[in-house]
Amino acid sequence: MMTWRGARILSTGSSWDGALELTVTTDPSTAPDGSTEAPRTLRALAYPALVGPTVVGDHVLLNTTALDRGLGTGGYALVVAVLPSDDQQVARASVPDGPGHLVKARYTPHQTMVLGIDEQESPHHETLEDADDLDAMPVVVADLHSALPAIIAGARHHAEVLGRTQPRIVYVMTDGGALPAWFSRTVSTLCQTGWTDATITVGQAYGGDHEAVTVHTGLLAARHVLDADLAVVAQGPGNLGTGTRWGFSGVAAGEAVNAAATLGGRPVASLRVSGADPRPRHQGISHHSLTAYGRVALLRADVPVPGFGQVADSFAETDHDPHALEATVREQALTLASGTARHTLVDVEATPALAEALEGSPVRLSTMGRGTAQDPAAFLAAAVAGQHAVSLLA
Repeated sequence: MMTWRGARILSTGSSWDGALELTVTTDPSTAPDGSTEAPRTLRALAYPALVGPTVVGDHVLLNTTALDRGLGTGGYALVVAVLPSDDQQVARASVPDGPGHLVKARYTPHQTMVLGIDEQESPHHETLEDADDLDAMPVVVADLHSALPAIIAGARHHAEVLGRTQPRIVYVMTDGGALPAWFSRTVSTLCQTGWTDATITVGQAYGGDHEAVTVHTGLLAARHVLDADLAVVAQGPGNLGTGTRWGFSGVAAGEAVNAAATLGGRPVASLRVSGADPRPRHQGISHHSLTAYGRVALLRADVPVPGFGQVADSFAETDHDPHALEATVREQALTLASGTARHTLVDVEATPALAEALEGSPVRLSTMGRGTAQDPAAFLAAAVAGQHAVSLLA
């Protein structure tokens, strides 16, 4: 069940590609038990492409369901619509002219129509109509959005080490987390700083530079339309999990490995590693990585296994023993080499220069509320995956 609230915009705040922060005050409301709730001041987020322009003083309808329960959405109420004033009628907007017949967020109140990069009206349809091979393009797969900047930092660092030009990197965003790419400041900043060349939103996700129906078409578009040297596949921010082996949206990372391998790419499975997570199932290699790559992925991938011996200084602010953590990770990773897909384990030593490259990220590195000082292993493990992917480039 959804919780709706009317509110008045008090001020506008930061904006980035596709999103605008607002401060609003809610209307007085009456609860089912007859009690009255006083107005509250809330942070809200609007997607102008969905709800239109908003200005101070506008009356808006909010969805506060997750916010009221302390769940997700980054602490924001979400703007559903801009409400008409008393002397206005709701405007009837016609279907916008122009190409595009892919409907995403289908059969929800915010379903939106976009132009798919591979659909018949796209100028790229002919290129993709019979495309069936990634030409051995490396595809790094991760189960958390927070791994994205660390993977790219590792890739860019290794290109510098090898004396190569920076690779063209395309992010393929799946629909396991946020559906609008606009929710992610990371996506916006990585694009603005040139760390990524484009974002393709696939499945029900939307709002990328390009839209595609599946991970398969997204990867093919990255290679054959956008000339990507490598792609990174991960869900958007705000993953969903239930604390069970299979109840996690990131399990789809295994399917992304299958897609990349089926299309003749070089899948690279980025391990989710932690030395700080208080939950035993996420210590060392997360059980989610072991499930996604060990049970869901049926085709072989390279699995970079990080070594922490050279970066002990990165663990200075923690109580983690990097050598013990490395030993745990290596032991856990052996199950991936003997599972259904018989993945190829690749030992990749994290170096002080790689750790320094992470600190140069244009976006704040954070996973589950922990940064590089609190959980360095999480970001180093992602970075070595990016490093390995660049080593696969011809």
